[in-house]
Amino acid sequence: MMNKIKNNAVYSELGYVYSWLSAGIVVSACLLIIIDIVYLGHCAISLDFLIKEPNASAINTEAGGILTPMIGTIMLTIIGTVVAFPFSLATAIYLCFYSKKGMLTKAVEFAIDVLAGVPTIVVALFALTIFTRPEFSFLSTMVDGVEGSSRAYGKSFLVCGIVMAIMILPFVIKSMQEALKAVPESYIEGSYALGATKWQTIVKIAMRAATDGLATGVILGMGRIIGDTAIVWLTLGGTLRMTGNQPWYEPQNWLSALQNTGSTLTTYIYYTSPAGEGNNYTVAFGASLILILIIILLNAITMGFNFVSKEMGKK
Repeated sequence: MMNKIKNNAVYSELGYVYSWLSAGIVVSACLLIIIDIVYLGHCAISLDFLIKEPNASAINTEAGGILTPMIGTIMLTIIGTVVAFPFSLATAIYLCFYSKKGMLTKAVEFAIDVLAGVPTIVVALFALTIFTRPEFSFLSTMVDGVEGSSRAYGKSFLVCGIVMAIMILPFVIKSMQEALKAVPESYIEGSYALGATKWQTIVKIAMRAATDGLATGVILGMGRIIGDTAIVWLTLGGTLRMTGNQPWYEPQNWLSALQNTGSTLTTYIYYTSPAGEGNNYTVAFGASLILILIIILLNAITMGFNFVSKEMGKK
């Protein structure tokens, strides 16, 4: 009996040490990456680096600034999030409140799991076969004489944003589904007891109670869009600057900019780094630092939002 108690105590101590060690490794890895990027990339950061457009080719020593890659990253994030959000939320609501045990529910859950495991390069290749059809030319531009027929170019901010939305769907759905499941059953039953309909209960009670989790799902999806490269490479193109009607920043040219190609911070990093097609090591790390800061900012916004929501809930 005493030996069993001692063994349990030893296992308890080992579990405690292992938990702390694992947490320390995760934090250390994160800090090491951030410190390394800051050390190697901070000297590239300047006002000109942030407000100037990149040169036409990043293979040269002078790669230029990151203005259009930053704008491109923001544009893709907004398009992908706006497209994915309603479908993700509707699917999560269906699975939590309307679905019944059966083949349909299993099929939906199976499709979500499969889509989450599909490599992004495969999603991008699939998108090219769809969005190069002439029926979808309004999302990009027409290219005549390709393989003896007229086809759409299939590369633009609009196309890339839609593909990004498809890519993040399973992750956002799962996050939102868990947030809705975490709503106390007493909230739902109390709403029904007061005479509210199911839809009123979902919108006014469940969604409000799950606001923190829903916001976290959106931020998770945005982070995946910001960090992806394969989809950008295949569905946005390889131009560092904005194409379409110029200057791209004038309101009358915004639609043209969305229907044409450009770049993001991830593709800029690839073009400028020795691992890709460039030879400007410092500039690549400078762009990486900006990318990391954007991701940190997104997570900080999520934490602040959750904190404010909890404080308001206490009041």
